Parts: sequence; C-alpha cells; structure tokens
Amino acid sequence: MAQAIAILDSGVGGLTVAKEVMRQLPQEEIVYFGDTERAPYGPRAAEEVLKFTRQIVEYLLQFRPKMIVIACNTATAIALQHIRAQVKIPVVGVIQPGSRAAIKSTKNGSIGVIGTENTIRSGAYHQALQAINPHTEVFSLACPRLVPIVERRMYRSPEAKQTVEQSLRPLLGSPIDCLILGCTHYPFLTQAIADVVGPKVAIISSADETAREISTILHHRGQLEQSGHVPVHRFFCSGTPETFQAIAQEWLGEQIRVSPVFWQMTRLSE
Repeated sequence: MAQAIAILDSGVGGLTVAKEVMRQLPQEEIVYFGDTERAPYGPRAAEEVLKFTRQIVEYLLQFRPKMIVIACNTATAIALQHIRAQVKIPVVGVIQPGSRAAIKSTKNGSIGVIGTENTIRSGAYHQALQAINPHTEVFSLACPRLVPIVERRMYRSPEAKQTVEQSLRPLLGSPIDCLILGCTHYPFLTQAIADVVGPKVAIISSADETAREISTILHHRGQLEQSGHVPVHRFFCSGTPETFQAIAQEWLGEQIRVSPVFWQMTRLSE
C-alpha cells in the first residue's frame, strides 16, 4: 500500500498546495485535513495555533504518511520547527518555497507580502527573504478579511472584489514588482488581487514551489511513488463537510469524498 503525503491547513487554503501536488506528482496519494471548524488561524493566539497544529499532526500520523506538509502560512510561521522536532518524517512548510519563488521573480528587489495577522506579525517572510538576499525591500500587509471570504465560498462574489480592493489599498503606492500570497487561501482570489495591483506586479503563490520541494525531498529519499497505480486521496475536515466538499471539488476539478471528524476534534481539544 502506498504511503501518502499528509497535508494540513486551517481550512480549504491548503487545497491550492494539494492541487499542485496532484499536478506535479500524479502518482502520489494525499491525505488532507482542513480545520474548518476553527478557521481562521490568523487572529488566534500563537499558543492556540501550535496546539491545533500538533493535534492535527497527531491525527494524520495514524495514516503513516511519508511526509507532512503544513500548507498554512500561519501554522508554518508558528509551528513548523516544533513539529519537525516532534516527528521522524520530513515536514515541509510554505514560507521558504514562496520566498525563493519571489526572489527569482523580482527585478527591482521590492517584494510585497500579504497574509494573516499572525503570519505578518511573525516576520517569517521578511526573515526568509532577507536570508536569501539581505538587500531585499519587503512591504508586508495583514489582510484578515480575505480568509473568511474563501471559507464561505464567496471568492467570486462582488463582495470579494470590494474586500480585496479595500485590503490592498495600503500597498498600492509601494514600488513592489511582485506580491507573495502569504496565505494559501489567497490563490482563490488571484484574479481579484491581480486586478487591484495591476499587470506590472507578479503574483507569487507558494503552491508550485512547495510541490517542487516535496518532489525534491521524496526523490532524494527514494520515496517517490512509481508503482503506476491510480492514487486514492482522502479528505477530512473538522467542521461540516458540505461547504468544504463543494469548494474542493470546484478547485480540484474532480469528485471527492470528505469525512468529518467531529468526535476526534472534540477529544483532541479537551
């Protein structure tokens, strides 16, 4: 039986990473957990985010995955190092891959970052970008109103466009030539974001680079799936599954089944 890649997120945002993994590594199986009951993580205390991430990792380990992907920028910023110290398999976050992609893209060295309050407050992107190139100028902006729009499946609504315009206004006078979507929910709003910042600003999603990193690590460890079998993906969420399933099927372009884990999350939250 194939070992899966475990992907976790505060909700549906990590589906952007899952989609890229499915595209780049079509033989790999995915087991996905979206913590929709407790999303968003952005405004929560760091201690809560760390606790929730540990709980989800504990749940996912029962599937004996070969890798864990923290496909949530807030959880990556707060919990990545803790989880790496806790488990014996590779753990990948989304901040380093996104930072590398932005450094490759920028021509003038001015990079914008939008994310949740916790991600921006942590300074994780600022540190990652300047570790690669100390001369990088970073313009960071928290956009707390964007995740709820995605989680409510309103990312194509007029309200979404208006909220994006209002949220990004403080960045519009800056000299950035690329913008990191520092939350895996934000690619759902890529078109609206691109319309606001204009064609001269490249939009950087960490999903593509994260999938590439997953591939590199698994290849190095001799763990890339090469059996030729058709993968069976499993999806779990901590809240009511109907909205999650509708968003997932729309985004991934295929029928999936989502299993709720109410009793597990109740037990783990005690």
